[in-house]
Amino acid sequence: MEEIQQLVQQLRLLPHPEGGYYRETYRSDGLVSDFDLGNGQQAVRNYSTAIYFLLTQGNFSAFHRIRQDEVWHHYKGDSIRLHMIDPLGEYSEVKIGKDIASGEQLQFMVPAGYWFASEVEQDGQYALVGCTVAPDLTLRTLNWPMPKTSTRDGLNIPRSSTA
Repeated sequence: MEEIQQLVQQLRLLPHPEGGYYRETYRSDGLVSDFDLGNGQQAVRNYSTAIYFLLTQGNFSAFHRIRQDEVWHHYKGDSIRLHMIDPLGEYSEVKIGKDIASGEQLQFMVPAGYWFASEVEQDGQYALVGCTVAPDLTLRTLNWPMPKTSTRDGLNIPRSSTA
């Protein structure tokens, strides 16, 4: 628990609305219009943004959906289970972590339009990851209609077979 608090302080992390902690670490100077991206709107957005995202045991990132791809990068701590529901309603999951030999991914890209949520593996304490989005993430491109409740208990998303 002390290590988690040190990370929050050292990285100047803030509570994230999805759950966990975060800090934006990069926002490109370059701009692109939503109209140029085929969204039919005249808003201007940055090419890309990146954040640190710290998730702790018992906390989770609520199901949400964005219009662009999001790349997750594992930096420190335990593995994360990333739950996804594709546009056709099919569920899948991936483990993001450092144990490559057992199939974990150091990086993983969540495709645009997928619902996704994440949690620290059951036996873990925390995970520090990064998330990169291009073009930038804005409230206009984010959907949160799914309830912020436990992914396992509230949405009946299966845990790994070892749970």
